[in-house]
Amino acid sequence: MPECTGRTRRGEHDTCHLPDRRTTTLTARSAASVPLVLAVLLLGVAGCGQRHEHSAAPASASASAAAHGAGVAGHGFTLVASGDVLPHDSIIRQAQTDAAGQGYDFAPMLAGVKSVVSRADLAICHMETVYGGNGDYTGYPAFKSPPEVAKGLHATGYDACSTASNHTLDDGTAGVGRTLDALDRAGVRHTGSARNAREAVGPTWLDARGARVAHLAYAYGTNGIPVPQGRPWLVNLINPERILADARAARRAGADVVVVSMHWGTEWQDAPDAQQLRLAERLTAARTGARPDIDLVLGTHAHIPQAYEKLHGTWVVYGMGDQIAGDMVNYAGEHDPRGNESTLARFTFAPPAHRGERWRVTKAEFIPQWFDTAAGRVVNLNAAIARGRALAPVRDRIRTVVLSRGAGQAGLVMGQ
Repeated sequence: MPECTGRTRRGEHDTCHLPDRRTTTLTARSAASVPLVLAVLLLGVAGCGQRHEHSAAPASASASAAAHGAGVAGHGFTLVASGDVLPHDSIIRQAQTDAAGQGYDFAPMLAGVKSVVSRADLAICHMETVYGGNGDYTGYPAFKSPPEVAKGLHATGYDACSTASNHTLDDGTAGVGRTLDALDRAGVRHTGSARNAREAVGPTWLDARGARVAHLAYAYGTNGIPVPQGRPWLVNLINPERILADARAARRAGADVVVVSMHWGTEWQDAPDAQQLRLAERLTAARTGARPDIDLVLGTHAHIPQAYEKLHGTWVVYGMGDQIAGDMVNYAGEHDPRGNESTLARFTFAPPAHRGERWRVTKAEFIPQWFDTAAGRVVNLNAAIARGRALAPVRDRIRTVVLSRGAGQAGLVMGQ
């Protein structure tokens, strides 16, 4: 039987709803009143090390300017991002088979894109589900994934994951804690959910060849599961004022590049919905002085690839699709192969020529992916087609959707 109906729990239609401001941990007003306190707190957010050094933010914007502001001493870097990791029951069984009786191994199913991910200076994934404990693992509708997923992501070359999604509260506070603990043990950074209020303050700080990258993440909601009273920090919910306040605080604390992951949109809809378009316009138009507040927006949730678009000089990926998922069934109750299509987004950033200018994207690429449910493997479509697999129609459909809002004219190309 298919594993995912596309419907959310408790009958809630899966669209991008804006939460009450009381559910947020930082409002625009509070951010404006405590910039120095926030900058100090950000120092405590940096976690364990991994393939790239991820150190804390500079104590002030002037410290960052001294290091990178002139642009001459900075290095360019490549950033790769991918869509939802959504382990259905069949995915869990595949990982058990791949481990040959020794637990669960998710690295083999991601091996087809390891060469792309591991070569990036910074690689970001989206961990949509939370992790279970003591073998209590389930797929749809309330996901509890094996914590070995984190090891597979690290083995593939991922540096960080966004963790804010409509499934973040599937197993309550304990599920959030187990997930972030496992990511920490694997050496994968995370943002979007938190174990306590202090951890929720500010972005996750990443280092990409000397560039300070601030990573923030937000979700439209939690499938009707209420955020526990007194624990709004468990998951970041979409609120435009809060997102911009967080981005501006990160910039003041020394961010060279601000990346925002958004779990948003309407499932099974190729085109971005009205709320995605409004939010993308607002987030990319926001500026402080001559610099944009946000440098890149990465979208997840729709289960299928959506368009890329350049707005106000900033790239927006409305939806990358599901990187890992079982056989998918859409709202009409039909098996929908689009649910196993996705893209890798790859952006090359260059440092500014002059102090106070933005880091520029000098190359924007998408790499079409497909999850082969029969084999349980993620497939780089271009590489597979070059080896003779008859997958050109899948690749071409993805390309049509990705370029549907003029991204090709703005410079987006298909990478290998």
